Amino acid sequence: MAGRYEAVGIEAEFEPGSRGRVLRNKLGLKRVRDIQQAESEALLAVEEGALERYSADHRFTAGDICELHRRWLGEIYDWAGQYRSVNLEKTGVHFAAALQVPRLMAAFEANELASHTPCIGMGRAQLLRALAVTHGELVLIHPFREGNGRCARLLAWLMALQAGMPPLDFNPLAGRGRRAYFAAVQAVWDKDYGPLEARFAAVIRRTLRGVGPQP
Repeated sequence: MAGRYEAVGIEAEFEPGSRGRVLRNKLGLKRVRDIQQAESEALLAVEEGALERYSADHRFTAGDICELHRRWLGEIYDWAGQYRSVNLEKTGVHFAAALQVPRLMAAFEANELASHTPCIGMGRAQLLRALAVTHGELVLIHPFREGNGRCARLLAWLMALQAGMPPLDFNPLAGRGRRAYFAAVQAVWDKDYGPLEARFAAVIRRTLRGVGPQP
């Protein structure tokens, strides 16, 4: 779905008849509600496939992230799984320049992903750090034209599963928690991961409440 970013370039095309609210898509969808539903249904499907694709001892790569994005949105957008070629900003926040994305993702793989995955055997504190660092850095790079936050949450979901957690409930990052989440991501610019660790701690508490008492 569009409307949240200012973009310049060929990927800024909107679906004809959508009044500039929906990105050009393979399904010809013009209404925001319809494209949101299509994206949500596709995300559920890719979660199921990812459970079989990535083992508990798998070290994630930049290529894996592109593949997750492609499997998720490949039936909806032509550019799914490809690094963006447009510059993006959101409410005055400039993400990494498009030309820098391949270099930054290679560094992200060599540093954050290599250091913080796989998550098998991690205790709670180590997992929170791993989730905060990888999620925050990936969101700031914003490698794709659309779906960056959800792709980053999908990676966090898989990492938590590696650590033996149940599927994460991300509700604390939405609604009334949305502002705190955005502020926590902003703090990552200064390499301050504490606020994002706190947000993921809330996610884990909510998750564990949903599955009952833990041993």
